[in-house]
Amino acid sequence: MKIIVAPDNRLNQVSKKIDIVDNTTISILDQMLECMYKNNGIGLAAPQVGILKRLVVVDCNDKSNNKKPLKLINPEIIKLSTENSEFEEGCLSLPTQYAKVKRPTEIIIKFQNVKGVFCKEVFSGLEATCIQHEIDHLDGKLFVDHISKLKKNIIIKKLIKLKKKIKNE
Repeated sequence: MKIIVAPDNRLNQVSKKIDIVDNTTISILDQMLECMYKNNGIGLAAPQVGILKRLVVVDCNDKSNNKKPLKLINPEIIKLSTENSEFEEGCLSLPTQYAKVKRPTEIIIKFQNVKGVFCKEVFSGLEATCIQHEIDHLDGKLFVDHISKLKKNIIIKKLIKLKKKIKNE
């Protein structure tokens, strides 16, 4: 699996719902998790690896030997807190680029697990931010869509230069 670097039209498309949770779905989630860990990420959405399906993996545990991966199928935010937190966000699809983003501190999401069972769970802090960031990817949005147009344009220009440099190496 290879991470797509912005700007790339695939990152702006809305992902399709998973109808049946099968071995293929589980295999994709496992590969995504491996890719996320290999690239030192804390979250990864399927569109970031060119798969336009509503799949997300997250692991905000900071201890590398104590992994707590979450595999979310068709995640959907059903409630947002009114209180906001601000975190400096980065993204595997926007390497070396960071910006402060305000998001609700707590969320309730519904999703399917790898057994296809529907779940509802509350997340807060960094985990809530990370899940919102990844669900944005499923809806064709990037964290830079939450900052000023000026800052976004600066980041996108830097990424265009980075992609040209990589292409020429």
